[in-house]
Amino acid sequence: MRDMRLQKYLALSGIASRRKAEELITGGRVAVNGIIVRELGTRVSEGDEVLLDGKQVKPEERKLYIALNKPAGYVTTVKDQFGRPAVLDLVHGIKERIYPVGRLDYDTSGLLILTNDGEFTYKLTHPRHEVKKTYTAEIAGIPNDEEICRFEEGLRIEENFVTSPAVFKVKEKKEKSCVVEIVIHEGRNRQVRKMCEAIGHPVISLKRVAIGKLRLGALKEGEWRHLSKEEIEWLMEES
Repeated sequence: MRDMRLQKYLALSGIASRRKAEELITGGRVAVNGIIVRELGTRVSEGDEVLLDGKQVKPEERKLYIALNKPAGYVTTVKDQFGRPAVLDLVHGIKERIYPVGRLDYDTSGLLILTNDGEFTYKLTHPRHEVKKTYTAEIAGIPNDEEICRFEEGLRIEENFVTSPAVFKVKEKKEKSCVVEIVIHEGRNRQVRKMCEAIGHPVISLKRVAIGKLRLGALKEGEWRHLSKEEIEWLMEES
């Protein structure tokens, strides 16, 4: 093993994304050769013993890349403090430790990627890579041209955050609601819902149908599959 930063080592071990690994380090949960470290510049090499919460961790040899159709009512975390079902409860027969790439809200369904590849996760989730996410939503009412324009140009959804340009298309009009397609490249907490609320058309249901070129396709709710080599290459190219 070559010399590397501790957070990268943890990511390669399938513990979490590199950003989450940094939180584990600064939180005092990681020890190297028996000493708790909190410095993000810490480096490890062959022969070093790395412990997380007292348990030894080593880089995973087999990299896994999984597409899951997440149902609503599942949390996108490894564990939930309130005992709610988690997305990992749906993936059986995998011995390696895997974790979600990004997240979907508890009440949002659709495409979610799981992996044990920290570098892959970093590339897909870092804001500067601007990987597009496509959603299908049913929203209350039918937005007018001015509201759609505001949505696409950018909205202030938090005190210090204005969304980047987005795509908003009305696909089907109903009596008191409509079905829309939304494309964004950011991943703020409940962002699509907040954006729809900001133009006065709250979300009734929300589903992510694509991440970059990777589409949900015919994968049924609650089911998962391994990504093909071609799909992994697509995602790496887009990020």
